[in-house]
Amino acid sequence: MFFAIIRINNKEKKMRIENVKSKMKIENLDGMLITDMKNIYYLTGFSGTAGTVFLTKTRNIFMTDSRYSEMAKSIISDFEIIETRDAISKLPELIKAEDLKTVGFEENVEYSFFNRLQGFLNEVELYATNNFLLELRQYKDENEIRKIRKAATIADEAFQAVLKFIEPGREEIEVANYLDFKMRELGASGVSFETIVASGKRSSLPHGVASHKVIEFGDPVTIDFGCFYNHYASDMTRTIFVGKADSKMSEIYQTVKEANHSLIEQAQKGLSFAQFDKIPRDVIEKAGYGQFFTHGIGHGLGLEVHEIPYFNQKMTNQFLEVGMVVTDEPGIYIPDFGGVRIEDDLLITETGCEVLTNAPKELIVI
Repeated sequence: MFFAIIRINNKEKKMRIENVKSKMKIENLDGMLITDMKNIYYLTGFSGTAGTVFLTKTRNIFMTDSRYSEMAKSIISDFEIIETRDAISKLPELIKAEDLKTVGFEENVEYSFFNRLQGFLNEVELYATNNFLLELRQYKDENEIRKIRKAATIADEAFQAVLKFIEPGREEIEVANYLDFKMRELGASGVSFETIVASGKRSSLPHGVASHKVIEFGDPVTIDFGCFYNHYASDMTRTIFVGKADSKMSEIYQTVKEANHSLIEQAQKGLSFAQFDKIPRDVIEKAGYGQFFTHGIGHGLGLEVHEIPYFNQKMTNQFLEVGMVVTDEPGIYIPDFGGVRIEDDLLITETGCEVLTNAPKELIVI
């Protein structure tokens, strides 16, 4: 199996490690065990499938097996590299060497892993952390933003191409396959999630995975898709119409577009998560479609297509900050009739927000 070697700037890696250690100090942790491969890539640049990071106040340790030790040595700096097929069994001697008392681990480990961890580390206090690395990953540096921007550009270009491909008689799955291939052709390493293509009445399904339904004249077609570029994701939705858009669907489209645009105009640092969700929701409710907007306004975006922050009306004490990349995805979904969603990726800046997805949003009839 081949893995591309994509280096992370050493200065960025050092800053990320320093941030983790600062957080360890705040949470009174002598050591932190990191097993999630996304988080390991974030700290080291290692993109294999087997690795463990163990951080203490004075040491940075990376453990992997013989399949990846050469790769690790070629790309990972500022870490001691230990070759082992059993990272847990190495922990007691590492902990004893520094007389560590408290060790954190990530909350998403399997129970069998936790059980074994307890067995090996019965003389230290173990703490399950919650979103320990994700809270740091919320804030993107310039290199991360560059990669997300490129992933968004690839999606934009793929959308322009698929407009020439969609026509009555095509199956939804054909459209999805075309988009997936086109994004790879344009430089993506893969899709960031299973492409959604939902046409006709199926467009009322917020997550209507592409099916063998044939696209017909007069159908709305909602397309939700994205890609990975150098490990970072994009996520975009557009709704178009084939042949015609009736008056009610046109009204729904304009309402969703207004909701999407209102959030772009007002998204800025200091805006509460509750307000971020409320701004577009108010537009949809005012138009009389509030009951048909059935999900949150968006989510964070980065190494994963869905990551914190998330948004709802109760989150009045959490706020947008510079460097966050979040989605703006209002929608209206009427069962047995159809639906519309428009989604953009937004970077929160010092002066407001930058829209990273720039595919057209005017009502398109093909």
